[in-house]
Amino acid sequence: MTDLRAPRPPFALLRLCLLGLCALAPLLGALRPKPNLVYILADDLGYGDVQALNPARGKIKTPHLDRLAAQGMTFTDAHSGSSVCTPTRYGLLTGRYAWRSRLQRGVLDGTDDPPLIADHRLTVPALLRQHGYTTAAIGKWHLGFLSERPVGAAAPGAKKGKMGENGLPVGARILGGPVTRGFDYFWGCSNARTMSGLIENDRVIENLPPQQMLPRLERQAVNYVASHAAAAKAGHPFFLYVPLTSPHTPILPTPEWQGQSGLGAYGDFVMQTDAVVGNILAALDQHGLAENTLVIFTADNGCSPQAGTPELERQGHFASAGLRGYKSDIWDGGHRVPFFARWPGQIQSGSRNAQLICHVDLMATCADLLGATLAANAGEDSVSLLPALLGTDRAARHEAVVHHSIHGLFSIRQGPWKLELCPGSGGWGAPGDAAARQAGLPEVQLYDLSRDLAETKNLAAENPAVVARLTALLKRYIADGRSTPGPRQPNDVAIVLLKTKESATPP
Repeated sequence: MTDLRAPRPPFALLRLCLLGLCALAPLLGALRPKPNLVYILADDLGYGDVQALNPARGKIKTPHLDRLAAQGMTFTDAHSGSSVCTPTRYGLLTGRYAWRSRLQRGVLDGTDDPPLIADHRLTVPALLRQHGYTTAAIGKWHLGFLSERPVGAAAPGAKKGKMGENGLPVGARILGGPVTRGFDYFWGCSNARTMSGLIENDRVIENLPPQQMLPRLERQAVNYVASHAAAAKAGHPFFLYVPLTSPHTPILPTPEWQGQSGLGAYGDFVMQTDAVVGNILAALDQHGLAENTLVIFTADNGCSPQAGTPELERQGHFASAGLRGYKSDIWDGGHRVPFFARWPGQIQSGSRNAQLICHVDLMATCADLLGATLAANAGEDSVSLLPALLGTDRAARHEAVVHHSIHGLFSIRQGPWKLELCPGSGGWGAPGDAAARQAGLPEVQLYDLSRDLAETKNLAAENPAVVARLTALLKRYIADGRSTPGPRQPNDVAIVLLKTKESATPP
């Protein structure tokens, strides 16, 4: 018989302590004060568009974003889930790569696109709402919804069922929109191209000129902070998701911002975007909420080449900084984005972090913050950034991160190595994949970003073992339906890993 009074060996005691800490982890998370969470997502803002990230070759003044960086943590290797809009937003709100969904390339168009997020899938706002948060989305949705038009309005068959230049008619009902996917409140538009239809919750309430959308959503976000300040101070936190419509095309700075940058309309629009962020931060300060609010600012992908990048570069402004490519591309200029996080007293001010992170990480970060355990079929590609934010762990959290271009081309990044399964940009950048094949370029690209951040020297031929290892890892992520530990999950559709033909239709 074992003598229970006998002293246990040190390793056994250590094991018991670790088991005890694991058991207490949810309780400890529950006891931690719940901060408000404000997540601001710019639309098509390049890594180099923020002065703090690109002091040598960035000519646009961004004082408010620079202040946010100085007051919090800057992640220098942060990535959107895709190099275009809709898939990034899907991953951000679900913790799952969008290429696991039906959307294998491109973006959704507008209205009368079935919702991309399945109604049974856990979203970040739904998770937070389960833990006492009030949740709101103010800005651009672009994740699909259906609609019911008022009696007598134009039928959906007009313009092939998509939103026309004047948007949905006032009074149209939104089906499968944000308020069915975890948000208590929504105010905004469908997407940036057809954003004149202003929606509140599940109704179109107004049609307005696109130039007015950004100042109007700024005012709405500021008002939301003001109206929820008292409840937040009383222990009822809020999650405010602000997906901006700028500086995406159409590039429409309001009159007071026109000419302010000296670099043209795009520079003016970036400055206006920076000012919107500044006014939201000022609202938190004004209402005494800044100390208990985690603010995250980032972008959905890189700067669009339609922003007039050649002219900007002639004037000395490089929106992708030293990165190759722009929005749509598999190169880092398409998906490496600004990422700042501020939480006074918790996140060290002026700190920088070089961990490889992705927008899909919001789900696991929120779960960790709340001491919650995600189900096996939730947040399949998400890892918690909380240890990095709090400065308790600077080691890599991701085994690897998967990138996806507008044409559905894959890339996988692990450590310094980045493997791209296409011969060209995978997007709009030159050379495109068809042109790259005509030029006889290899079918895959491999770069060592620790030595070649601009992705100029393809090392695939010299490193076949690295190519094989990363290809096998990507295949496993696809087969497992997840890239994090846990039970295998199904993808929504069959995934084609290697694509040898570019899309014949415009995105």
